[in-house]
Parts: sequence; structure tokens; C-alpha cells
Amino acid sequence: MANDVVIVGASFAGVACAVAAARAGADVRVLERRRDPGERLHTTGIVVKEALAEIDAIAPLPESLARPIRGVRLHAPGGASIALDSPGYFFLATDTPALMRWLVDRAREAGVAVDCGVPFDGASRAAGGWRLPDGTGTRFLVGADGPKSRVARSAGLGLNARFLFGEEIEIAGASLAEPDRLHCFLDARRARGYIGWMFAGVGVVQAGLAGTHARGGGTPDADEFVAAVAPRVGLSGGHARARRAGLIPIGGPVAPGAADRVTLIGDAAGLVSPLTAGGIHTALESGRRLGVALGVARAGPAWRDATAPLVVAPPAPRFRAKRLARAIYDRVQSDRLFDLAIGNRAFAALARLVFFHRRGLASPAAWRDLIR
Repeated sequence: MANDVVIVGASFAGVACAVAAARAGADVRVLERRRDPGERLHTTGIVVKEALAEIDAIAPLPESLARPIRGVRLHAPGGASIALDSPGYFFLATDTPALMRWLVDRAREAGVAVDCGVPFDGASRAAGGWRLPDGTGTRFLVGADGPKSRVARSAGLGLNARFLFGEEIEIAGASLAEPDRLHCFLDARRARGYIGWMFAGVGVVQAGLAGTHARGGGTPDADEFVAAVAPRVGLSGGHARARRAGLIPIGGPVAPGAADRVTLIGDAAGLVSPLTAGGIHTALESGRRLGVALGVARAGPAWRDATAPLVVAPPAPRFRAKRLARAIYDRVQSDRLFDLAIGNRAFAALARLVFFHRRGLASPAAWRDLIR
């Protein structure tokens, strides 16, 4: 076999897996269909605090690639809003194209062969591994190639079936009245099944919205959304510099997510929060865990035994509570309910838990709201 591991997709998950496996001694190759790993991205690039440790495990994140956002402002459809904070917690707004290029460079420094501009056209089983169309082989195949994974289809693994569809605009030369908050908009009409957002990123303002994706249904209108909410957040100046759009899986982990000598990670595996649609942290974590596990498996007897099955599937979140919360949200979402709830202290405490995770419930503000 030409490589120990071939990873399809220079994504957050793919790079994290590649670096961990290479550092464990594996010969790793990454196939990326884009010529530039920073182009045509489908993520807002908001990174939760917990993900910073995963990035720093690859290499310390340069300050030029990110800026901290300390709090959230949650907006109801009628115009009311609440400020949400959790002391010590923050989000990172990233220059996502530059971040992806930087991550790929770190993978190359770790000894990974990253082949950009090379699409994955399928693979076939071979003794002790997989054979690629170019004639090369690998002992282990990893799918880190997004919500419509070609690796999953080629290997007969589970496929994502439930999605949000999101659209985002980068606005250059613009500013916000509160640049240190992530502005989130509850809006059952414009963003059915999810929310809208706006924040001051690295050198740009990023604004977008997402909604439940249904065959034959409409798609979000980011331009109309930006025009509608601009006065509420003090958006001034600027022009649209770039646009991105894509699917976000929200159905939870696919099944099966692994088989003999093939495993899915990140969006391909459905490892995206069904409630918040956040996936960068779990992508990085699932990639690193699989890379480490592949390093351990490589030292075992089954690795080079062409007759021995080898399934490597590190633990991954099941999102049971978040899937339940998603089902409830889909049924109760209404603009009238949002307008009524926005001033309720219990609702504020729940919102802190959603945005800040356990830290949200542990914050003094959350407990004051609940006690009152």
C-alpha cells in the first residue's frame, strides 16, 4: 500500500486527523478537490472557546487570524433584545479562509502530503485496504469531505439526511454599534428552524441566516435579512465582498459511521450539534481522536494483515439531548412566542445554557435570573 492513511477533505476534521496520525508515525495523504483550501468555504468561522485547545494542539493560533467576541445579543422579531454574558467565556471570529490555509500548512509541516485540486472519484476494496482510481493504495480511508460525503457513498456508510441551508455575506468596510457581541436573531419567517446572525469578524462584518432545508422549498435571502436588521445593530457603511452558502447537517451522527478500514469524521459523520448547528469543535475533536486511534492501530497486528478486519471508531457525541431540543424547537418556533419570551428571566437562563454550554448555567447572571 502506498500510504498508511488517505484522508479525503482538507477540512477542520481532515487536518486535525492528518496531523495527529502523522505525529503518531503514519504516512498520511490528504486529497482536497479545491485548488485553494481557503476558497468556497461553507462555514461562518465562529469558533467556540472549547475548540481553541484543539487548534492549539496543532499549533498556537496566530492572533492575526482571529478576534475574541465576549458576549451575545439575542434579538426577538419585534425588536426587543437581551445581552447574554458568561464571565471568562468567549467566541473567536476567524478569518476562515486564512485559517484553513494556515492549518494545511501546519499539516505539511507535520509531514502530511496534501494534494489540492485532486477530487475523490471513489475507491475500491483491495487486500488489506483500498485502491484509488490513480492506482495508489492506502491501508485506511477517512472521509472528512462534508455533509454529502463521497467517501460515505463509496464505502456504503451512513449518509446525512436532515439539513439546514445557510447563506452568509462578508461585508467589507462596515462597522457595528456593538462589535464585541455575536448578534443572533430569532425569526421564524426568515430563518425557519434556525436563526440569523451578524458579527464583526476579522476585517469584515459577517451576516447570514439559515433555515430548514426541504426539497423544493425556498432558500434564505441574506440580502433582505441584512437590510431588515441593519438599523437594529447599527450596521453602517460597507459593501458585499464575498458570499458563501451550503448545507449544515442536523440529524445527528450517521450510522454506520465506520466499517472495515474506513471511518467518517466531522460533517461527513453528522457530528454537528442538531440544536446550534455548531460543528467546528466536534470536527477538530473527532479528527484528532481518530488520528490518535489510527496511530495506536498502526502498531497492532491487524494493520498489515490483509485478512484481518480493522474497524477504528473513537467515541463521538450522540447529541441525544440536543436532538430532543431540536425536535421541540421545530414545533414551537413562532415569532409571537419569541417576542413574549425575550424578557423572561427563565428564557434568558436557557439561552445562556445554549450559547455558553455548562458555563452559561454556571454564570452568576443565569442563577440570578432563575432565583428571581
